[in-house]
Amino acid sequence: MKDATKRSIVRWLHILASIPIAGYIYSPFKELPNYAPIVRYIAIPAIVLSGLWMWKGHALRRLISKGAA
Repeated sequence: MKDATKRSIVRWLHILASIPIAGYIYSPFKELPNYAPIVRYIAIPAIVLSGLWMWKGHALRRLISKGAA
């Protein structure tokens, strides 16, 4: 798989994982308890991990490849 394809997949995962946050922000106040666990335990970690991977993934891959050699 090409690097551009991998970046595109991670980028779309990042964008799609942020959709529940919009629902959390714009939902009526009485609906917030329904969205809170999804946003806290699934969406935020997915967004943070994919963002870190897009930002510093090259450094992590370099560390992993040096450790394996």
